[in-house]
Formats: sequence, structure tokens, C-alpha cells
Amino acid sequence: MTDRAIELHPREVERTTAGPARVHDQLRGDTAVQRFNRKLAIKITSGVGTMWCAYLFAVLALVSLPSVIASGSIKDVVAWVAQTFLQLVLLSIIIVGQNISQAAADKRAQDTFEDASASLQKANQIQTHLLEQDRQIAALLEEVRQLRDASR
Repeated sequence: MTDRAIELHPREVERTTAGPARVHDQLRGDTAVQRFNRKLAIKITSGVGTMWCAYLFAVLALVSLPSVIASGSIKDVVAWVAQTFLQLVLLSIIIVGQNISQAAADKRAQDTFEDASASLQKANQIQTHLLEQDRQIAALLEEVRQLRDASR
């Protein structure tokens, strides 16, 4: 048996340096413009994507409700609900939901990464153990050969 060292697969090396994939990491940042756009988008989304912003938008939308009701037009009420209230309020609530989903996806990615790392470490320990076993078996076989040769 030959004396072998455990070789890391190139993907193992890449994985340990890169870490798990996260939603935030998927945004492009190659150029200064892309980095600026990414930072601005994150700032705006962080502000608009809160329940406090949804409450603020609801209050803002409700300010115009009395005049819409006073118009007496069902068409105006339906338009207010669809175009003002739902769009303003649901926008923030949807972003909140997306942020929660994103955080959950990042958590799952982190957990999967850690599970894979633990499994890989165990596999490396098993491989090291098997290599040591191979060395011991080779040594025993050599002793048996020497004993057999000596008894002839």
C-alpha cells in the first residue's frame, strides 16, 4: 500500500473560502455604478420595507379617504382602494415579507453550509483513519510475509 495524503477537492477549497451563498451576495458590484445602485437600493428597501412605513403609508392613504367618500362615486372609492391604499400599504408589507423570506433563505444556506462542513470533516476523519488502517495492514502483511519466508 502506498502512503497517501488526503487531497482536498478544489470545490472544498472554494467552499471554505467563499462560505454559503446568501441573497445579498447575488447583487452585482463589479463597477462603481453597480455598487452605488446596490447600496441605494438596499437603503431604500430597508426604509420602505418596514411595518412602520406600512403604517405611515396607511395613514397617508387614509388622509384622502374622506374626500373620496364625499365624492359619492363608487368608481372613486374603488380606484382609491386599488390605486392608493393597496399599492401604498401592500408595497411595504410585501417588502417586509420578502425580507423575512430572505433572512430565512440565508439561515437555511448557513445551516446547510455548516452541515456540509461537518459531514466533510467527518469524511476526512474517516479517510485519515482508513489510511492509518491501510498502513497497519501493510505492516502486518509484511510481517506475515517475513514469517512465511523465514519458515521455509
